[in-house]
Amino acid sequence: MIDIGLSKMALIGAVALVVIGPEKLPRVARTVGTLLGKAQRYVADVKAEVNRSMELDELRKMKDTVESAARDVEQSIQTSASDFQKDMEQSLGGALGTDAAAPSGDASGVVPAYRHPGKNWRLKRGAVPQWYKARAGVRTKAQSGAARVARFRPKKFH
Repeated sequence: MIDIGLSKMALIGAVALVVIGPEKLPRVARTVGTLLGKAQRYVADVKAEVNRSMELDELRKMKDTVESAARDVEQSIQTSASDFQKDMEQSLGGALGTDAAAPSGDASGVVPAYRHPGKNWRLKRGAVPQWYKARAGVRTKAQSGAARVARFRPKKFH
């Protein structure tokens, strides 16, 4: 920026003292200081915004490279999986003869898809040990509402 030394600052101060006068000089100096501070903060904010935008651009570039690498990996996995599947079909076709073209159930060695066991809650409840149920406070015997009230009603003292 501007190279201002001590001698130049003294010269500017002397000229300002003569031109502005000793009464108004402190107020003008405070105003100039305030304006310079605001200008410095504005410049710092602009620099920070530029740095953020540059970092954002770098992150976008990095994101693009990671996404392209992921697509490449996915593509290579798909091609290798299809090649493996073709090789397996060919090897099964050669080993089993013509029946390998139309596989039927478990005879071809194909693993069936996962099937959720469903809502078999009795089996799940029976698998929990009795000591754990007692410690966790799980009710094992059903009581009616009246029976629970009678059970937990405070005893009368005579």
